[in-house]
Amino acid sequence: MLSKKKKERVPSTAQQSIPFERMFRDGTCRVSENFYSRTILFQDVNYQLAQPDDKKGIFEEWCSFLNFFDSSVSFELSFLNVATDAEEFARSIAIPHKNDGFNAVRDEYQAMLLGQMKAGKNGMTKIKCLTFGIKAGSMREAKPKLVHVETDILNNFKRLGVNARALDGRERLEIMHRMFHMGDDDRFRFDWDACIKGGLDPKDYVAPSSFSFPNGRKFTMGNLYGSMSFLSVDAADVSDQLLADFLAMESCSIVTMHLRSVDQNEAIKTVKHTITELDRSKIEEQKKAVRAGYDADIIPSDLATFGKDAKALLKELQSQNERMFLMTFLVMNMGKTEQELENNIFQARSIAQKHNCNLTRLDFQQEQGLMSSLPLAMNQIAIHRGMTTSSTAIFVPFTRRSSFRAGRRAFTTG
Repeated sequence: MLSKKKKERVPSTAQQSIPFERMFRDGTCRVSENFYSRTILFQDVNYQLAQPDDKKGIFEEWCSFLNFFDSSVSFELSFLNVATDAEEFARSIAIPHKNDGFNAVRDEYQAMLLGQMKAGKNGMTKIKCLTFGIKAGSMREAKPKLVHVETDILNNFKRLGVNARALDGRERLEIMHRMFHMGDDDRFRFDWDACIKGGLDPKDYVAPSSFSFPNGRKFTMGNLYGSMSFLSVDAADVSDQLLADFLAMESCSIVTMHLRSVDQNEAIKTVKHTITELDRSKIEEQKKAVRAGYDADIIPSDLATFGKDAKALLKELQSQNERMFLMTFLVMNMGKTEQELENNIFQARSIAQKHNCNLTRLDFQQEQGLMSSLPLAMNQIAIHRGMTTSSTAIFVPFTRRSSFRAGRRAFTTG
């Protein structure tokens, strides 16, 4: 009997396009049958304004932070730059009146904060979060592992002097709602009890009115135009200002870094194999040179450079507390019109070129790129760059601490 290939399900609704199966109240998300994730929201520290010695200390602590993750944990750093809801912001800074004669001062101070928000960076709200995921056969198996990893991550953030907290299920859904509704006034109104009693799916509360992927280079989400690109890290020496420049863009955008640690023994084995292959190629080139009557020491410059770099990498992995990471760097640009979208893409490309890197459109992978930008720790883009701990840590996710934060559950407003 011939076996039939399992047909891939083509989404027929916006909800079906969102790639997670179930969100739990405690913040655990079952992304797929055997993959679960959680999200941690973290605030900023004054890295860009710090003195060189303080910068070095933060960088070294961030390297230690990254080395905590082993190959069993996939994690994702998400940086959302979305428009601030003026009404929500006004409520968050509201100061209750009292019968003490100072209500006029309170109102003036509130108006000043609201004016500062509207004047600063187009009133953008910046959200930074880390999402991690593990493979497990069931929720019962996944939960204790997730709690253990979450506790360690929060402790590592604390050592960095970073305020961080785990998000519950409603808050994770709210972030996805913000991503999908950048260009409209739709408010997030979600209640667990109403969702269950109404027989609804949490995706019904976060999905946009529609997704459309008419060609391989852009898409529409509700009434917004968008495009996904990936960063090709081509520079030999990347500056710690690169990520900060992307995060400083004055437009709605999402920057996502998917990271996965490679097993140390496997990484060393791979590098040794590469060195062996380079040595074999070097010998072949020397044989050709002898047969042609040239000096055997003359070999292609690229071959010599690659061999030197591979041996330096092996030394770092074996003796300098370095691990190997696979990184996928994605950038989502948005615009209310196609022209605004192209302008924002041009700005992002200029930032990449400034740092000798390339920002390339994800041709015919726009949907996979968009869904990979969700804080689920699930990467559908098979474009990776192998990097050591220190070269990964150069993408420091800190810029400067916000001067205002409205309460424990607030996001950071720039």
